[in-house]
Parts: sequence; structure tokens; C-alpha cells
Amino acid sequence: MRIFYLELKRVLKSKLTWILLALALLLSVLLAWLPTTYCYSNYTDEAGNEVNLTGLASIAHEKERQAEAAGIVTPQRVREAVETYQTCLASYGVTESYDLPEGVYEREILPIAPLLHGVKEAFADPDTGMAPAIMEIDPEQIDDYYSVCESRIASLMQMEQPDSPRAQSKAVEMYQNTKKPFEVYPGMTSAVMDYQNIMGFLVLLFCVVIAAPIFSADYQSGADDILRCTRHGRVSLGIAKMFAALFISGAAFVLCAAVHILVADSLFGWECTRTSIQMMYSIVTLADMNIGGLQFLFAASGLLSVLASVSFTLFLSARCRTTVSSLASSLVFCIAPVVISMTAPGALGAWLCSILPASGTSIQASVLYAITDFQFLNLAGLSVWMPYAMIGACMIEIPLFAFLAVRSYCRHALN
Repeated sequence: MRIFYLELKRVLKSKLTWILLALALLLSVLLAWLPTTYCYSNYTDEAGNEVNLTGLASIAHEKERQAEAAGIVTPQRVREAVETYQTCLASYGVTESYDLPEGVYEREILPIAPLLHGVKEAFADPDTGMAPAIMEIDPEQIDDYYSVCESRIASLMQMEQPDSPRAQSKAVEMYQNTKKPFEVYPGMTSAVMDYQNIMGFLVLLFCVVIAAPIFSADYQSGADDILRCTRHGRVSLGIAKMFAALFISGAAFVLCAAVHILVADSLFGWECTRTSIQMMYSIVTLADMNIGGLQFLFAASGLLSVLASVSFTLFLSARCRTTVSSLASSLVFCIAPVVISMTAPGALGAWLCSILPASGTSIQASVLYAITDFQFLNLAGLSVWMPYAMIGACMIEIPLFAFLAVRSYCRHALN
């Protein structure tokens, strides 16, 4: 324990460590606030003056206008919203809301807009996937709204996974087990989750930079040569170094994630976290959770990804003889999921993104986007939902690479 404490103290004495930790905390607050700057509202007041609102004022205005839409999304409420939409557009002789006269959308459509989310997707053509205009939907069919949604996920999976009946049936079963009817509480946008993902990726990079020289720096300086020459010294020191790096990285990510979620939810309103994930993303999203649950799950999976990436970085640090080589190779593996997701073909890219340690909180290939997608990994008749595979891989990689790091450190020959 004393060696662990001294190693922890040694790492925290570094000026670079404190700069990176302070920067991570600052970015957590900044990235929680940034989505509010993209909120914009425009309307005409009673005096005929055009009013433009941005930021928190825009959020408050839309929440006030859409207050009646908040709550349980029953088929009856969705049907009433569709009928209101169709009546409004028919009265002005248009087929799309963007063709309405100025001020009409804000006055008549905006208050019911949250209830219209996913309606077109639910009634998409099962063969082509093309969604109809709301004006083309028969309101009477909405009485079986959630049955229509279940039919939609079946047809969607036939297009997404045509060669895997197992994945199709698994997806349908998952969606049937989601809690219905859904709930919606206006105010928050998906940009909040996107920026939480960016925050996680940046913290991961900072933690990797902190961990990269843990072993390789001592190889260069020879600072641990005497202790490594003792019978049990190298094992004790290796374990202490490994746990110190994991502790600092884990604590940093937990703190940054907690700050980000607290600031974001305080700005947009805590009631928004009760919104079903299907009412922010696809109406047939498979996960059975609300936005608050998604924030927590992504934070937990992000923590696992950071710990797995740091463990892998420690392994590379124990294998490399210089800090430059260990840092460069570690950063390459952090960025690899981004490159793979954009360049590798479907199944191969999915498999690689699932097993790389940094994938859990990577840009474009994170657990967040896997949860809101419909990708399954298929092998020998077994179908696994991609988020499960990514989280499971991280849980295996943390002890595996931590063990390999200590083992490589102990077997490293002195110059």
C-alpha cells in the first residue's frame, strides 16, 4: 500500500498531469453548456414584432409552448396530434409544414411537435423503408400505434440483417420488452449526448497521455533499476504503478462525467431525463431506458473503456523503451476506432470496433451510437447486440492488459 501511495504521489506531482486533469474538468463544463448555444426559437409576438431567442431563453420558450405535449405518449394523444397537424395543413392547402405561412407553425404545430416524433418512421414502407408524409397517414391506424412500431422493427431488421434470422428475432424480442407507452418531456436534444461522447473521448485521450510514460519513462531514466534488482521489488512496483494509473484515470473520468451530467441536466431541466430514448432517437430503438438511464449507462461504459484503454497503454508502455514510442502507439490505438468506422466494411468494421479498448467512448463508434443503432455481431448462429459486445470486451481487456503490463514490466531486462 505504501508503494502504491508513493507512486500515486509521484504521478500527481507532474505538472502535465494536473494540467490535463484541470483541462478535462474545464472541458466537461464547457461541453455541457455548448449544446444550449445551438437552441434557437423565432416567433411573432402579439404586437407583430419578430422575436428571436437563443440559448436558455429558447429552451424555456419551447418548454413552455410544448408543456401540454409532455407526459405519457398514448396512441390517443398521438392520433390527436396527427389530426391537428393534418387539419392545420389542409386549411392552408399545403402538404408539408415548411410551406405554412409565417408564424403558423410556431402557433399551431410546435406545441404538438414532440408527439409527432417517430410517426412517419413507424409507418414507413416495409419493403423500401421510405417514410410517408404525415398527411398520407390514416389517423385510424394510429389506434394501434405501438403494434405498428413493432411491425416496423421487424421489417427494419429484415433490411438491416437480411442474413441473420437470429438477430431479427432478437431485435423484435428486445423491442417488445421495452416499456410502453413511451414518455416525452420536451427541452433536451440529442446534442447533449453527442457532447457527452466528445467529453468522454477527450478525457480518454488525456488519461492515455498520463499513463503512457508510467513504465517507459523509468526505462529511460533508470529510476527503478535498484528496486527492480530485488527479488520481489519489480512485482510490487509494477502492480503499484498499474493501480496508480488506473485509479487516477478512473477517478478523473468519474468526476468529469458526473460534472458534465449535473451541468447539462441542470441547464436543460431534470424532467427531460425521463424522456424515453425512443422519443429522442429512432422510435424503434431497442434499448429499454430513458435519457437519464442512457446518460448513466454511457458514463459507466465510458469508464470501462477508459480503464481498458489505460490498461492497454500500460502494456504498451511496459513493452516500449521510450516514452515517445509508448505515447505514439497508444494514441494510434485511441484514434483507430474512428478510422475503422469510416473505412472498414460493415461486418469487419463492427467486429474491430467492438474489440478495440477505445471504442466504448470513441467518436462515431462509441457505445452511445451502438445503443441507438441496430447492429448485431453474428458468429456461428450466435447474435450479440453490439453494445453488449463492446462492454463485455472492455470488462475482459481491463484485467488482461493490466496483467500483461505487469508481466512485461517484470520481464523487462535492465540495460
